[in-house]
Amino acid sequence: MEGALVRKPGAWIPIAMSLLALALVLGHLAVYGKDPQPDEGTAAHLFHVLMVGQLPVIVFFALRWWPRRRKETIGVLALQIAAGIAAFVPVAVLGW
Repeated sequence: MEGALVRKPGAWIPIAMSLLALALVLGHLAVYGKDPQPDEGTAAHLFHVLMVGQLPVIVFFALRWWPRRRKETIGVLALQIAAGIAAFVPVAVLGW
């Protein structure tokens, strides 16, 4: 047995990237408040890089593990999607 699939880097790196993006949004909210800034700053660009940068990792993970451990792969992909949605929720709610 190869161990838990969620411990593979392709599984946890996108989750960590989404949580980092969420922390970035919440940190920006804590420092600058909820008013939208006139120009996208560094925080917005980092958010975009983190969210788009995880897509190739997720695709690679899915292609690598789907044929071998389908049920566990679905669970990990669900976690990755949930973490991505959690990062987007504050942005959508605040209308940024």
